[in-house]
Order: sequence, then structure tokens, then C-alpha cells
Amino acid sequence: MHLPAALRHRDYRLLVSASATSALGNAITPIALAFAVLDLGGSATELGLVVAAFALTEVVTSLFGGVLGDRVSRKLMLEGSALGSALTQVVIAAALIGGWATIPMLGVIGALNGCLSALSNPSSRAMTRLTVPPGDLGSAVSLRALLQTSAATVGFVAGGLLVATVGPGWAIAVDAATYAVAALCFAALRVAHSVPDGERGSMLADLGDGAREVFAHRWLWLLIGQALICHLVWSGAQGVLGPIVIGDAFGREAWGLAMGTLMAGFVVGGLLCLRWRPRRLLRVGTVLLSMTALFPLAMALSDHLWPVLAGAFLHGFGLQVFDVFWDLSIQQNVDPDKLARVYSFDAAGSFVARPLGLALAGPIALAVGLHAWLAVVAAVMGATALAALFSGEVRRLERRTTLSATAPAASPSPEPAAAR
Repeated sequence: MHLPAALRHRDYRLLVSASATSALGNAITPIALAFAVLDLGGSATELGLVVAAFALTEVVTSLFGGVLGDRVSRKLMLEGSALGSALTQVVIAAALIGGWATIPMLGVIGALNGCLSALSNPSSRAMTRLTVPPGDLGSAVSLRALLQTSAATVGFVAGGLLVATVGPGWAIAVDAATYAVAALCFAALRVAHSVPDGERGSMLADLGDGAREVFAHRWLWLLIGQALICHLVWSGAQGVLGPIVIGDAFGREAWGLAMGTLMAGFVVGGLLCLRWRPRRLLRVGTVLLSMTALFPLAMALSDHLWPVLAGAFLHGFGLQVFDVFWDLSIQQNVDPDKLARVYSFDAAGSFVARPLGLALAGPIALAVGLHAWLAVVAAVMGATALAALFSGEVRRLERRTTLSATAPAASPSPEPAAAR
């Protein structure tokens, strides 16, 4: 059996090892944090505010992270963020295990974690094309997504089990260990980061260049706007209402199982993307994106666990296929010198409304009913995805077999797996 071509490259192997390890820990922490707040006597509103603290600082910092990712060493950005995140997670774990944690403390440290995540995320996503030649980029994007979601699948299931058996503190300690492993992998990278020749402008000027690149592609800003609306409603459904509705109805382990099933859908979608290469990739991806509405719809309407798990699986499947095709569209059509900034606008634009959604999910759900609000969430998610297909650019954007001259990828020399 032949390994995917992208795995022939040493730096790519290190990059995906780090990202997959982090994904494992990052899947555990949201489950652990949710039940840590509830165990401390927190309400749905307080849980939403704690999660919103992370999301708000992540959004605010992401544009800054994108500028730095195009100015300084992306490798350095990734190392520093992973080490900082390891330390903050150790503090949270120690506080929960030692019994001196408070809800405000979790919110403050969560905000710091949001900053660290935002500083590294644009660099991490832009790094893929620096570790493989252009011909292997499609395989690299699909395989990285598959490995990350496979690791997260294990993490979600492990998160529910760890919380139920040893408690949230020890679960978050596992996340701290995964960040330490990721930092070691990033430190071993041998990827040079080149910057454009000539004098650089101010950071605001760099942000303006990134914004112009985003608005030069209608499909790009349109789908970022769709994600903004979607995350406004879905963030609270997943981060606040889901653990409460599913936890109360079926037990805490059931929410971890639902998240694991969602990630299993991601894995199946990722496996499909390794082989399936539709010509009009965004049209196909956006149609499947509408399937994400099935998870909140099942939580709203079903009294049984299996429809919830089925909805979670289809949610993950559709979102993964869309994400792979979305990421590949950006990698193939955006100027590489602006890639980190475009990814930062993608993150900021997509998630700017997430803190508001997290903070308001509890009060709105209490006012209208948890199940009624989940039904509204499902309707918004499905309708906005299908509405994006009215754009001709979304329907007609085609997969490239080679990158355009304006968007060259790095071309590292292929290296056998056992070469070094």
C-alpha cells in the first residue's frame, strides 16, 4: 500500500504530527471545561460567558496573528503559542485538581488561551504549502484535515470518559501534555519563511492589503459572511446548550459520545476527500455544508439518542468535506505573501459573532425554551448554506491542477520517509 505523497516530506510529517496531537487535547478541553463550570455551581449563562471569553479574545487577536504570520517566522509563532498554551492548561488543571479554581479564573485563563490560539492559527494554516511541493498540496490539505479530525474523534470520546471517571482537572492536564508534544514537533521544523522584498508598511497597511485580497474574491467574503451568521447561532448550541440538553437527557458520557460521533463524520468525510476530487469543489462543499443543520435539529426534536448521533455524524461529514474544499480553494487562489492575513480574516470574520452567540445562548434558550431555540439554530444553518449557492462564483469556482503564477507554493525537495 502506498502512503499519501505528502507524507514523503519530513516537515509536513512534523507539522501534521503537531496539529493532530493538539487536536486530540483540544477536543478534550471543551467537554472538561463545560462540566468544570457546572461542577463549580455555574449556570448556563456563566458557562456561556466562560467560553465566550476564549472566543472573544481569539477573534480580537486573530488579525494581529495574521499580520505577524506574514512578517516573522511562522515556525517561531507556532512554537511560542504551543508552549504558552501548555503552561496555561497546567494552571487550569492544577486549580481544578487542587480545589482552588473559580469560574472567573477559568474565564481569565480561557481568554489568555484564546489569544495564544489566535496568534498561531493563521501561521499554522499557511504553513501547509511551505512543507510540500505544489503537486502534493491537495493531498496535504486533505490528509492534514483527516489526521486532525481523527485525533479529535478520539479526544471527544476520551473527554467524556475522563470527565466521568477522573474529573475535569485531569482531563485538561492531558491537553497540556499534548501542547508540549506539539511544541517539540514545531521546534524540529526546517521550513524557512521568506518575506516580500522591500520596505514593509505599518501593521494597519498590512491589514488593509489582506482585506483587499479577501474582497477581491467574491466567493471568499461571501462564505466568510455565511460562517459569521452560522457561528452566531451554532456556537451557543454546541458550547452551552448541547452539554445541558444531552447531559440531562442521556448522561454526561452521551455528550462526549455525540462529539465523538460528530468527529467520526469528519473522519469519513476526510477519507472521501483523499479520493474524491470534484471539479467545482465549492459548489459540492456548500451543498454538503447544509447538512450541518441536522445535528441541532435532532437535539431539538428527538427523545432518543440514536437520531442525535446520526445528526452529529452527518454534521461532521458535511462540514469536513466543505472545510477541505474551502481550505484548498484558499491555498490555490490566494497570494502566498498574504495567506496568513487571509486566514486571519477568515477566522475573525467567521467567528466575530461567536462570543455574542455564546453569551446570549443561555438567556435566549431560557426565554424561548432550549428545544425551540435549537430548532431555530437548525433552520438558520441550513438556509444560509443553501443561500450561498445563489452566487455564481461559489457554484463555478474550479479545482486547479497547478497553481497560478500569482500564487506559487513553496517547493521543498521530496524526501523519503526514512531519509533522516
